[in-house]
Amino acid sequence: MKLQESVLRLKRFQIEEKRRRVAQIESMAFEFTRIASELEQEIAAEEQRAGIFEPGHFAYPTYARAARARRDNLERSARDLTAQLEDARSRLAEAIADLERAEGCEARDRAQGAAPQESGHAGDSAAGEDAGRLRAARG
Repeated sequence: MKLQESVLRLKRFQIEEKRRRVAQIESMAFEFTRIASELEQEIAAEEQRAGIFEPGHFAYPTYARAARARRDNLERSARDLTAQLEDARSRLAEAIADLERAEGCEARDRAQGAAPQESGHAGDSAAGEDAGRLRAARG
């Protein structure tokens, strides 16, 4: 039983690690999206100040051009993180399912381990009486 307990403890630890990873990715994606939104506002303000709204224009503000590049990189990174997030969530779901299977096996093993210990004891007559009552109720 010690081995099963260790395995279950390891699986629970792995699930917590996967949950932390999911939370970390969600946080990063949210932060990147927030910063990109702020940059969008700064770009609009800079374009307003300069009165030039076309990035291809020779006098387009340098800060706005740099902010656009940074915003684009952040948006691309946020999309990449979204893909990583889906993968991390599926791995978390697999780990949870694996833990549930292992816990089910442990419960089954405990139940099977308890049944042979009861045989040969005074409790057998009670079990026999319960079985007799069940048969009588069915009949």
